[in-house]
Amino acid sequence: MERHITLGEFIIENQKDFPYAKGELSALLSSIRLAGKVVNQAINKAGLSEILGKAGNENVQGEDQAKLDVMANDVFIGTLRNRGEICGIASEELEDYLVFDEDMHKDAKYIVLMDPLDGSSNIDVDITVGTIFSIYRRISKPGEPVNKEDFLQPGENQVAAGYIIYGTSTILVYTTGNGVNGFTFDPGIGSFFLSHPEIKFPDHGKIYSVNEGNYVHFPTGVKKYIKWVQEIDEKDGRPYTSRYTGSLVADFHRNMLLGGIYLYPTGTTSPKGKLRLLYECNPMAFLTEQAGGKCTDGFTRILELKPTELHERVPFFCGNKEMVEKAEEFMRDNQ
Repeated sequence: MERHITLGEFIIENQKDFPYAKGELSALLSSIRLAGKVVNQAINKAGLSEILGKAGNENVQGEDQAKLDVMANDVFIGTLRNRGEICGIASEELEDYLVFDEDMHKDAKYIVLMDPLDGSSNIDVDITVGTIFSIYRRISKPGEPVNKEDFLQPGENQVAAGYIIYGTSTILVYTTGNGVNGFTFDPGIGSFFLSHPEIKFPDHGKIYSVNEGNYVHFPTGVKKYIKWVQEIDEKDGRPYTSRYTGSLVADFHRNMLLGGIYLYPTGTTSPKGKLRLLYECNPMAFLTEQAGGKCTDGFTRILELKPTELHERVPFFCGNKEMVEKAEEFMRDNQ
């Protein structure tokens, strides 16, 4: 039987795709892989370990933190801090960015932005959650502490991005700008193995993912698009199927493999949208484009947006190219 290639082997074989680094990408992804294993184990034992439920705190966005939110944040920060390739981290769970200024980090060239546990509101009911990460080269001078501008780069500057989905199986999906590949964790061996090579969105999709409970607050263009996807049209394969879990990683992963569109527009309780540009939208947009899809805020390419604050929120339209373009058409026609 042919043995699947491991994540470590794959990174080494494709090191040429990361032209800036000499083993640094391997070390960075190794840290993320290790932290993901720890978080995966904690999630699988959450009920037994009494770490379900709320932590009793709010994050910077005013959202209740789950105990696993705090644990995942601590695990990823602690694991990444132990490597010398990173000089700073920004997390959805922290108000400000962290500077790594120990001696081992003085020549570090990279920063990491992350959502340590996406979809954590689903934890207590055992629905799929995930970790989202994004890697940039710093723009400030090496040897000096990182500054805010290092983190406020447009998404098109990302050198790597990905997510870990903790579901029926645990899968790490990432890109360095040369396609998207997925690796499934084998708990018996303790390694990630290539299981989803060269992932691409199907040419056509039939799934739409949106929180229709917010329909009354949506822009007119989104309302009309939703009604359009629900109409009967055999030629277009409509109506489409509605699938929404409240976990971005889960909805994105399904739509990328099966074909679909994910929408989180303005007009909800968050007037600028709910998803964070730096921690969720940019990494997912990078993956989307590398998988042949399209990702915009309804009008503008997500990766071209210039962030102005660490926790900035933006509208998010992501998925099959033709589906996103149809949604954009409705947005343009109903401004």
